[in-house]
Amino acid sequence: MKRLLEWQIAAVKSIREETYRTKTLTLSLPSWTAHRPGQHYDVRLTAPDGYQAQRSYSIASEPERTGEIDLTVEQLSDGEVSSYLHDVLVPGDRIEVRGPIGGYFVWEASLGGPLLLVAGGSGVVPLMSMVRHRRAAGATVATHLLYSSRTPEDVIYADELHELQAAGDGLRVIQTFTRAQPPNWTGYARRIDAAMLSEVAAPLGRKAQAFICGPTLLVEAAADGLVEAGLAPERIKTERFGPSGGTA
Repeated sequence: MKRLLEWQIAAVKSIREETYRTKTLTLSLPSWTAHRPGQHYDVRLTAPDGYQAQRSYSIASEPERTGEIDLTVEQLSDGEVSSYLHDVLVPGDRIEVRGPIGGYFVWEASLGGPLLLVAGGSGVVPLMSMVRHRRAAGATVATHLLYSSRTPEDVIYADELHELQAAGDGLRVIQTFTRAQPPNWTGYARRIDAAMLSEVAAPLGRKAQAFICGPTLLVEAAADGLVEAGLAPERIKTERFGPSGGTA
């Protein structure tokens, strides 16, 4: 029988700024359950007059961390929940959450690889949970993370991604900047397209497992591009972020 997820009151342990538009909330959970990398939690806010707003946020942390989770939240201009989490919430506060939720867009080290991760903007959040879990589990499967950002200042987890790649355990991080690039940049400087995907995916072979997360247009274009590159559709899993799903 499927377990009914119940709401619980999480304590805000800490809040860390990732970029000028994203923050990571570390939440202590009285009823903690190990998640699968790629899953999410629902967050529910209740106003004094009873009005409620609820959104889903992907888990950024690895399941090897017990008793707490990280949720990385991008602030949207019209996001009533994300604005509250960014502008009002402080460490020590309590918020209502339930999870972990989701069973399709997940990867665990036991599933093996090679692994191809494609992210646009805050779509990197659930993929970061996979990358962190990979490291914590001691997995060395060949993994390529293709991450599209507008500018270098928009890169979430920039320092940690650099450190993870430098560990030399089979993780390669490939970035593309669509609006502004760092000085002397020689990497990709355009939106993710079929040619880019073919170049990034080729070393992994056609047996790679692909996970794509980001805005709808990016996700659809990347999925089509990977099929064009020879990856079977059943090896491609997608998740869309934005007002119609994911972070809000």
